[in-house]
Amino acid sequence: MPVKSSSPYGSWKSPITADLITRGGLRLAEVRIDGDNIYWLEGRPEEAGRYVIVRRTADGSTTDMNTGKFNSRNAVHEYGGGAYAVRNGKVYFTNWDDQRIYLAADNGEPGAITPKPAIERGDRYSDLSLTNDSRWILCIRERHHEDREADNELVVVPTDGSGVVRVLATGHDFYSSARQNPAGDRICWLSWDHPNMPWDGCELWVTDFDSVTGTVTNQQLVTGGKDVSIVQPEWSPGGKLVFITDESGWWNVSKSSDATVTPIVSEKVDHSGPAWAFGLRTYAFSDDDSIILRDSDGANGRFRKIDLNGRVISEFSVPHTSIADVNVTGSDLVYIGASPAQAAAVVRITAGPAENALSTLKSSSDIELDPAYLSSPKAIKFPSTENGEAHAFYYAPTNPDCESDGTEKPPLLVISHGGPTSATSSSLSLAVQFWTSRGFAVVDVNYRGSTGYGRAYRDALKGKWGVYDTDDCIAAADYLVNQGLADTDRVAIKGGSAGGYTTINALTFHDRFAVGATYYGIADLNVFIGDTHKYESRYLDSLIGPYPEAKQLYHDRSAINFTDRLSCPMIILQGLEDKIVPPSQAEIMAGALREKGIPFSLMMFEGEQHGFRQSKNIKASLEGELYFYGRVLGFKPAGNIPAIEIENESALRGG
Repeated sequence: MPVKSSSPYGSWKSPITADLITRGGLRLAEVRIDGDNIYWLEGRPEEAGRYVIVRRTADGSTTDMNTGKFNSRNAVHEYGGGAYAVRNGKVYFTNWDDQRIYLAADNGEPGAITPKPAIERGDRYSDLSLTNDSRWILCIRERHHEDREADNELVVVPTDGSGVVRVLATGHDFYSSARQNPAGDRICWLSWDHPNMPWDGCELWVTDFDSVTGTVTNQQLVTGGKDVSIVQPEWSPGGKLVFITDESGWWNVSKSSDATVTPIVSEKVDHSGPAWAFGLRTYAFSDDDSIILRDSDGANGRFRKIDLNGRVISEFSVPHTSIADVNVTGSDLVYIGASPAQAAAVVRITAGPAENALSTLKSSSDIELDPAYLSSPKAIKFPSTENGEAHAFYYAPTNPDCESDGTEKPPLLVISHGGPTSATSSSLSLAVQFWTSRGFAVVDVNYRGSTGYGRAYRDALKGKWGVYDTDDCIAAADYLVNQGLADTDRVAIKGGSAGGYTTINALTFHDRFAVGATYYGIADLNVFIGDTHKYESRYLDSLIGPYPEAKQLYHDRSAINFTDRLSCPMIILQGLEDKIVPPSQAEIMAGALREKGIPFSLMMFEGEQHGFRQSKNIKASLEGELYFYGRVLGFKPAGNIPAIEIENESALRGG
């Protein structure tokens, strides 16, 4: 057995470098099937985060469909999704630079099929779905104005490039999920209004549709409301309307028939998640009208084949605990899967006489790592404030080459996910292993408000944002410290977006943490109200309270108003083109830290929006965070980690 070298926690030499992470950082999304061809999106950090539609033919060859400058991404709701549609080899996609829809060409440059908007990038399209006759693209248009809030509408775009965009439904604040039935004479969609987010409540509608004229008549409300969330309405091959609803308290698959909604599967499992982006696909249909439904218990993944009466026809396990973009082609399945030991990949399962054969079509990472460097997640549940409990994944420090000298306990990094209506998973994250392989313990927290634990857990954060999320991160740290798994004096916290807000609050209102990193986090809720985009402009009504009625709560939960309590070093990382959490939030917090003489670093990145996509910036932010922790917690990172500027550095130990 090789002898391990002894070095302090945090200083372990690791092969999981920032360079390695950016090399293996493809973002895979939006799997589509067209005959024998399979398509997916690749977000490529080495191409400044450009999203490329890739076609894989039956012989295994691949082709980029939007070449050169074209970037298949849209900005509806700022998060986008449903960026392309394909049939009979024709690919229609939204382009990031101008937000118009283009028709890709095998030979030649793609051409725009939607008109040039009056305002630059003012007409944005998402959730693209072709009608059965390929005459129209059903989609959502978000039309921006100079003097008022954007309009969101359900429209059809002619595929022949005539440019006459027809409005099918308008008047609600938001729309999504327009889908045509197999007979071609009806479509369905979802709509909702402020202050709701789609996971709070929405409505499912159907209407008669004339594909010759591109018009609708006889709109009818199927189900839903202000307190019922519906996800992924689809028509079965036999013409039944199927969808996922949380009316039971869990997002379960149901169907509508003769104005009656009936559960297909009723269980305490969430079959879907929050619709931050368009185009969620957690189930698909086989040709015999049955549903292919994915789920996972966190340790194992599986698919079940279920008929429309809820009878389980068959089921089988897969090595993926995270499954998305489910598609059926013949008797085969194609989806994006990941697990604690495997990076996300586009995979295909081919049904066989004895067992199902799985093949990887494209992996998000071609990096081969010795599994000995990977820390396995352990699902934990722990008590929190007000008789609550919360969930997390714990990762122990793991490195086959290094060990501590036994005189110390490891530093702990607490991670708070974004959203906040979202969740972290146990899927392989090299960004987590970056820390564990250097001697950090990591706890990735699914605080109250996270999805995947039913509606009651999700709703627990309503009116309590800035309180329960912070409490649960502190409770996770205390739980692990009390078990002897972490050094109580060297606990760090980090998070992005809503997780950045949690981080800032934790460092301001509490004394639990020694250091923190906030990625595009919110410091002043009052600024956020008037300086964010339409989709989230009323989100805080439920998370905090209606404004201005709850104005005092907004003040009390904004760290910027309590900078006198700040005493903890912080690194702030921000994209300069972020429309969701604008750079002003980072500048406000930096100004407060500067004035108080607290050590901090401010790293602002040109060309980045909400979430970093460029290789150089992902690398710089990760290495900057490591360097900052080392200076604050008193360890020297292994390797050639470049120094970053730390204002008020003289206040650090050994300053």
